[in-house]
Amino acid sequence: MAYAITEADAAKAPKITKGEDTYVKEMFLMGTKYYLYVHSYLNYGLLAARAEILGVAKDSANPCILAGYNGVYTYGGIDYKVSAPSSGSSMNNCRKEALKALKVNESTCPHMKCTFGGVWNGGGGDGQKNLFVASFFFDRAAQAGFINASKPVAKVRPLDFQVAAQRACQTTLQDAKTTYPDVDPADLPYLCMDLVYQYTLLVDGFDLKPRKHITLVKQVEYQNSLVEAAWPLGSAIEAVSAAV
Repeated sequence: MAYAITEADAAKAPKITKGEDTYVKEMFLMGTKYYLYVHSYLNYGLLAARAEILGVAKDSANPCILAGYNGVYTYGGIDYKVSAPSSGSSMNNCRKEALKALKVNESTCPHMKCTFGGVWNGGGGDGQKNLFVASFFFDRAAQAGFINASKPVAKVRPLDFQVAAQRACQTTLQDAKTTYPDVDPADLPYLCMDLVYQYTLLVDGFDLKPRKHITLVKQVEYQNSLVEAAWPLGSAIEAVSAAV
């Protein structure tokens, strides 16, 4: 995540220890100096988050998995047994698992304002007012049907992910094959989980209001051409502010 912060907030950045990346980068743009809050949330991209959420429940049935699925999810060389409870998936119960995985209430956070997992949030402010979110956020929104996949940019709210999650979590795996034809069959059992996690990450992780408008981007215009918007480290989430 990257966004512009004030010089005063930059001065409050936590002191880093050896081997850690700095929270603040200085950049000159058109003769003006900007302070950018930059943090890569490793292990919290969408595919990695699945492993985190499945790890919370260990080998127990997981309320984030669509009813009718029983299998194995492999990530980072580790296999996770995957199955749904007899009652099927549940958005509310899945949210509880996502919150645990995000460590939103991390008690060891030593800083005044944190996002999740004890990470400093940069102080917030004007830099977070215009967020551009890419990668799997765009893909899942399009597959869930609340944005037009043929357009490179879409305005949405975190609430839209919640509504889509509620619908997906009430669907069985068999019905989902017809309801969500654009979702890869390998991803289909995790559709409830993915949408719940994305909503939880935006609202609880990054403290966005459910009705706040953000911009999903698949492609951005650069030198009169459309260029794919992607996270260079291979992460499943990218959020960048346009405030700079």
